Amino acid sequence: MTSPAPSISSPVGVIAGGGAMPFAVADSLVARGITPVLFALRGACDPARVERFRHRWISVGQAGRATRLFREEGCRDLVFIGTLIRPALSEIRIDWGTLRVLGQVVRAFRGGDDHLLSSVGRIFEQQGFRLIGIKDVAPDLLMPEGTVTRAMPDGGALADIARGRGVLEALGPFDIGQAAVVIDRHVVAVEDIEGTDGLLARVARLRADRRIRAAAGRGVLVKAPKRGQDLRYDLPTIGPRTVESAAKAGLAGIAVVAGNTIAADSQGMIEAADRAGLFIQGLPA
Repeated sequence: MTSPAPSISSPVGVIAGGGAMPFAVADSLVARGITPVLFALRGACDPARVERFRHRWISVGQAGRATRLFREEGCRDLVFIGTLIRPALSEIRIDWGTLRVLGQVVRAFRGGDDHLLSSVGRIFEQQGFRLIGIKDVAPDLLMPEGTVTRAMPDGGALADIARGRGVLEALGPFDIGQAAVVIDRHVVAVEDIEGTDGLLARVARLRADRRIRAAAGRGVLVKAPKRGQDLRYDLPTIGPRTVESAAKAGLAGIAVVAGNTIAADSQGMIEAADRAGLFIQGLPA
């Protein structure tokens, strides 16, 4: 067991959405000697898997209840992790605590996902909590720099990666998405509200419809945080499912920013890439 980072107080509150990542973060905290408390979001977090950990249930919009529970559990430090479908304002369950900051909540919804998450984070910070990121609580889950697979990117793939990074850098201020697919230096698709899985499914359809004529085994999925993004929230994530979708889309590989991308089930991801003959590369920040 390694020692916990001295700047992190225990227990840490994990505001847990859907998927496997909240539990991977909780396991990483336990391995470092830090107690996690999961604040499971109803309708998103897996009820069966959350039972392994100390946990409390909250609903989106219950800022008052969440704040009370954070204090009851002794959690000063909080981390957001996991998937969550962005709700409409009319769908959130507003309590009295939320009514006190309703103006801030309404303004938070007037923008992209990064704006929304950082705005909600500021609401909790105003109540005396500290929002921290994966780099602080589970650095072992982040993508390392370099190629982690047997396959390596060739010159064409490196040119595609450079083009993809340029596109994402340009789109960053618009808070649209964190991924693009580039084939032979042609930007064929950019991530939008459908997410990375939807992006890759779209590329697969374009290939099937012969809208993309390049041979299979060419092209790269490039993922990077948005320019100016608060890196405590919504980091790009890849995992075995991303690899499988990239293979179905006929790509040569995946390139992400090292240290700023979560690698979910990194061993399974690398094994899947090696089976498919894809490369996975961690780029310098």
